[in-house]
Amino acid sequence: MKPIAKRRLRFLAVFAAYFVGLWLLWNTPVVYPLKLFVVLLHEISHGLAAVATGGRIAAIEITPLEGGVCRCPGGNAFLTLSAGYLGSLLWGGLMIWGADRLGARRDWLTAVVGLVAGGITLLYVRQPFALAFGLAFGAALVAVAVRLGPVANRAVLVGLGLTSCLYAILDIKSDILDRPLMTSDASMLARLTGVPTVVWGVLWIGAALAFCTVLFRWAWRRA
Repeated sequence: MKPIAKRRLRFLAVFAAYFVGLWLLWNTPVVYPLKLFVVLLHEISHGLAAVATGGRIAAIEITPLEGGVCRCPGGNAFLTLSAGYLGSLLWGGLMIWGADRLGARRDWLTAVVGLVAGGITLLYVRQPFALAFGLAFGAALVAVAVRLGPVANRAVLVGLGLTSCLYAILDIKSDILDRPLMTSDASMLARLTGVPTVVWGVLWIGAALAFCTVLFRWAWRRA
């Protein structure tokens, strides 16, 4: 077998192991902290979009039931509402990209993600549960960056990246396509634009699947 074929076979095996592991453990305490972290990234994405378009972050809330709210008045409402799920995908892509491209320096990316999560939590989160979680998870990522080597940092970044991408797809399906009458980013966008909630759900899940396909093909070529 040619070296490139061996590398791609190994890539498929590792990717399948990550994906199947996440899928089987999705509703267990093992993956629960990762899902809460992705919710935090989702809300941070709303806030960053608001700030980038002239608004501000007033508060971020995360609940033990994996719910979240970013109170961010001002800015461009269309971009701010769209940024949650799409931001989760971009965070996931960034972590997977960094795990591959940064080599021995990928610990820097782990540290930056941890510092961003911890810093924004400290600035904008006031609920005891969410405050404790955000600071603890951010500190854990910084500890991984400082104390563990490139292989462990790669595993952490890929695991977080895959969780972020998968959670975005499943959350869009659950909150928008399966329950279009519940309050969500898409329902608020529907009120803003007049375009039905389900249409936004279909557009977002299509974008998510396209993004994941491009990301997988990029990783496959890099293998």
